[in-house]
Amino acid sequence: MRVTLLGTGDTTGTPTVGCDCETCETARDRGLERTRFSVHVENERLGESLLIDFSPDFRTQFLREEVPLPDAAVVTHIHFDHLDGLGNAFRVFDSLDVYAADETDPKTGESVAQTVASNYDYLDLLSVHPTTPLESVRVCGFDLTLVPVEHPPLVCYGVSIEDPETGGKLSITGDTSYGIPDRSRAVLADPDLLLADAIVPAHLCEYHPIGGRHLDDDGVPRTFGTKHMTREGALSLAEELNADRTRLVHAAHFYPADEAFEDPLALDGETYTL
Repeated sequence: MRVTLLGTGDTTGTPTVGCDCETCETARDRGLERTRFSVHVENERLGESLLIDFSPDFRTQFLREEVPLPDAAVVTHIHFDHLDGLGNAFRVFDSLDVYAADETDPKTGESVAQTVASNYDYLDLLSVHPTTPLESVRVCGFDLTLVPVEHPPLVCYGVSIEDPETGGKLSITGDTSYGIPDRSRAVLADPDLLLADAIVPAHLCEYHPIGGRHLDDDGVPRTFGTKHMTREGALSLAEELNADRTRLVHAAHFYPADEAFEDPLALDGETYTL
């Protein structure tokens, strides 16, 4: 299993358009990027690949990294920075299988799969596969499982991807607070590589209108507001999941410049073989 981090940033990416903060200027000076979130997973044994989420930066990411176009894809939730890149499939693919959860979202009245199918009904090449969370499906030779996480007000899912031949395992938290249900944690546990949402360091929670949540024993917030984990929350989760290696993704440009590019914060283009 070869994993390429196509996009490791949050909804605006780093550097952010029109921003001259020290972090964005440092990224420009050093030629570093965190585009909107997306992960490419290649099964080199079968010559097939899987895409997790359709970043609006799809075209740039695939041209830059020169990875194969995916044979199948997953949509974790319907926020634009994870879905709107699907329009790039027009005239690029002959066909594409897209997997998304079949649970009805009380906020929208339809499942993620239904939203994808209705929003992109003009793409005849798409085959949308409604997928039941916590039930494994075989995709590109991998065992793929969607797991519910906490990203209000919409439903959202993390992803476990296992190679049944080699035992390699990738876990992706999805966009989530630290309040991931126990049944989802059990599926995500013991990965060779964990990609964990970590939008900002915990000390920035004081700037959120509702502060931080899910405090640890030292009073450090593991959730920023309601939707995303802090850096400290993501690292706590990694320890609890017994992750062999952890990279922090969905990072915002609000990280101070002297912290923004330090391990284990990920950058676009990183590759891992599991």
